Amino acid sequence: MSIVDVSPEVSIAYESFGDPGDPPILLVMGFGAQMLAWHEDFCRALADRGRYVIRYDNRDCGLSTKFDDHPVDIGKFATVSSGDIPAALAMVPYRLLDMAGDGLGLLTALGIERAHVVGASMGGMLAQVMALSCPERVLTLTSMMSSTGESEYGQPSPEAQAVLFSPKPADREGYVAAAERELVWASKRYGDASALRELAAAGYDRAYYPEGIGRQLGAIILSGSRADALRELRVPTLVIHGLDDTLIDPSGGKRTAELVTGAELLLVPDMGHDRPRELWPELIDAVVTHTG
Repeated sequence: MSIVDVSPEVSIAYESFGDPGDPPILLVMGFGAQMLAWHEDFCRALADRGRYVIRYDNRDCGLSTKFDDHPVDIGKFATVSSGDIPAALAMVPYRLLDMAGDGLGLLTALGIERAHVVGASMGGMLAQVMALSCPERVLTLTSMMSSTGESEYGQPSPEAQAVLFSPKPADREGYVAAAERELVWASKRYGDASALRELAAAGYDRAYYPEGIGRQLGAIILSGSRADALRELRVPTLVIHGLDDTLIDPSGGKRTAELVTGAELLLVPDMGHDRPRELWPELIDAVVTHTG
């Protein structure tokens, strides 16, 4: 693992797998999740298929730069953002465009001019923004279990939303045990409580930092819809979405593919808002084919 400055304000922690001479794939993780959520075995399997794989921590997560000078209370933000937009804008110090710039800045720091970009959940939103803002740097886009920023699509079920916004215990034992709640949006067939606990424990030990969640959430909400821009996108695009996803409804993926000219849509049975190991062969085949 290494840390590199991508701008005067932000340093990004990252890890790479495979031969730097192979086509580069930038893996972009989602809301509140460290790069560990791109499982090391998944990254190595992609690298074994002839790709140079880079995973990283978004700002306000993991070992990347934290914006501690801008505390955001999620409850207060939700109340303000529903009525006082200027006040909400003032609460959050960055937007998805800034976060997308971190990923592109990482590529620049690594001497990579163009890359295949694969993003999951909020990471899919960031990957979309990278392709929209700097299409000349994105060879292909893969938007996985994500959406367009339109409120009509990709909304969570009430049960998934309740879990997403439920505070987790601050102590390690409680935090790890609470990870099982995420089964609500996992694959119904392959959901694995032990894997969720293992990831939570690794993340807690590496960099427990719940304070960043409010700012990342604010960036998602305040960045708005990408629908009009996606209609004009001409980067080769693959959209992957699990049919069991209750955190971002499959309508989010379907809408993304509908808007992007020529996009390929892969709807995966038995996949929720997760990447079960049992489905890795299908997902890796799809990404390798798309980035070939």
